[in-house]
Amino acid sequence: MLASLPMYDWPEIRGATDAFWAGLAKHAGVSSRLDRNSDHHSVWRHKDFAFSQTCGYPFTHEFKGLLQYVATPHYLADGCKGPFYSSLIFARENLALAAMKGWRPAINSLDSMSGFLALKLAFPVEARMGDFFAPAVVSGSHLNSLKAVREGKADICAIDAVCVALAQKYRPQDLEGLVEIARSPMLPSLPYVTRGGDVEQWRLAVLKAFADPTLADARAALLLDRVSVLPEDAYEKILELEAKL
Repeated sequence: MLASLPMYDWPEIRGATDAFWAGLAKHAGVSSRLDRNSDHHSVWRHKDFAFSQTCGYPFTHEFKGLLQYVATPHYLADGCKGPFYSSLIFARENLALAAMKGWRPAINSLDSMSGFLALKLAFPVEARMGDFFAPAVVSGSHLNSLKAVREGKADICAIDAVCVALAQKYRPQDLEGLVEIARSPMLPSLPYVTRGGDVEQWRLAVLKAFADPTLADARAALLLDRVSVLPEDAYEKILELEAKL
């Protein structure tokens, strides 16, 4: 059985991630360590895949119909509200929109809701045209995007609110010299998913893990608050907003 929690698996909170997963797995009646050796896209496609957390964009695009929705966590972070989150837009200085023309964005990946699509959604329609911003630098991660802007290799980036809160708590130096200049619309947070497994089994395990007092410290370290089971079509909002670009 393969399981992963790759979205916020920072070294500083890896122990908390492992503790939370151990509790969740116990509630699910399984025994498995988190997979950290594979590309997470490969894990999601693997025949033995059982549980993970994914970004809303691949969930509604490349993996639509393959990954099954389990639940949506709430995060204790500025820019999050209940099961919804936004991205914070950072630059080295806050200028008028016209002065941003030609700026080079740093994006973590082309299939990222929070790092790519959110950047477009945060600005008026005139800034969404193909020639407004320069071609993007694909950094590979939100932290690398922040670094690219800090070092002048890019001028602007969109970072999901949970990553910003984690950086403020564990890596404040990563935000030095940067200012928040905008925010994206709120969308459902990154969902827990399964594939070919028992959705109700995993859903019940997640609900129990969020209510388990022995996992309180792990949840606090991970900024996890509560959890919701959203309507099946909640993530279709991503497609609706994308269609308007």
